Amino acid sequence: MALVYRSDILPQSETFIREQIIACRHWRGVLIGQRRLDELELDGLEVALLDGWKSPVCNWLGLGPDIQTLRRMRPRLLHAHFGPEAVAAAPLARALGIPMLVSLHGYDINIHRDWWEKGQGGARMRRYPTALLKLAQRRDVHFVAVSEALRARAIVYGIAPEKVTTCYIGVDVTKFAPGLIPLAERPPRIIFVGRLVEKKGCDILLRAMAMLHRDFPAAELDIVGDGPLRAELKQLARQLDVPARFLGALPSVQVKAALDQARIFCLPSVRAANGDAEGFGLALLEAQAVGLPVVSSAFGGAREGILHGETGYHFEEGDVGTLSDQLGSLLADPEKAAVMGHNARAFAVSRFNIHNCTAALEWLYDQMTELNTDRLRI
Repeated sequence: MALVYRSDILPQSETFIREQIIACRHWRGVLIGQRRLDELELDGLEVALLDGWKSPVCNWLGLGPDIQTLRRMRPRLLHAHFGPEAVAAAPLARALGIPMLVSLHGYDINIHRDWWEKGQGGARMRRYPTALLKLAQRRDVHFVAVSEALRARAIVYGIAPEKVTTCYIGVDVTKFAPGLIPLAERPPRIIFVGRLVEKKGCDILLRAMAMLHRDFPAAELDIVGDGPLRAELKQLARQLDVPARFLGALPSVQVKAALDQARIFCLPSVRAANGDAEGFGLALLEAQAVGLPVVSSAFGGAREGILHGETGYHFEEGDVGTLSDQLGSLLADPEKAAVMGHNARAFAVSRFNIHNCTAALEWLYDQMTELNTDRLRI
């Protein structure tokens, strides 16, 4: 049995954690954390809240009620998602005497070290980079990067190459299957799915849409997601006279329904001022699984998660003109878009089926519990 740690269980944007646990075939995953948010449906999952946080030192030392409950569950491994969560959960893994696997998703390894050290992530996080690298020196700790690009970044950050394995998260290609309406019969609608934060680059898409309207005045844009930039982006859309519908954060069933009404998916990610960048962009896989051609500049995902010219296009970050041209080429040629959408579905099924990707993760679990962490590599 593996304990899967996330302090907040679970934000709307982290459906992938739930889906990964469900996809496990040989390991039983129990989701543990401090707070239950009630943002995601967790039926069918085992969830354990750590209630003894009023005295965390006692809890970590095994003197609180939570640690005793967890010991009785006889876990063999702790899997922490995101670097800061791993630093917080490391004493728990040590108290339980089990190895720890850390999934790196993007911000945890991309944000510049001095941003953390200057306290811009909060005073308590000043020592995060040092603590993460110290954690990486432990023999019973290994890291998973969600893309090859992120693995390379982790190595530059200071984590030894043999301590980081690339393991894609994958997508449920049964849930995300092509809709009933043929691509060419849908309105000329482009869809964006993601949090409304700087690194997602939604402003780049709005500017590209303004250019696109010169030749495609009927083109529409659906924006699925929420975040601190929502009001700013809505104002920009009004200024640019872009017909954008801000649909807010939606559960996965409604995201699927929105994808089924669109012709093109776009994720125009950029590197934020503090260094934060997309680890992969799981929405790219969901869109391709439903048969949409995709256009993206996402760090990692744009080159690992797209076959350029076959399932969609990638472009350089911030290149509004190229993005507009690529979107226009797909709107102008529905047959080409449909072929790319067909290829995208086949690509997602063959390369990123969540069951195959999770099998690779479970192999890592097996290796970790045998303590062969110095030889881990997929």
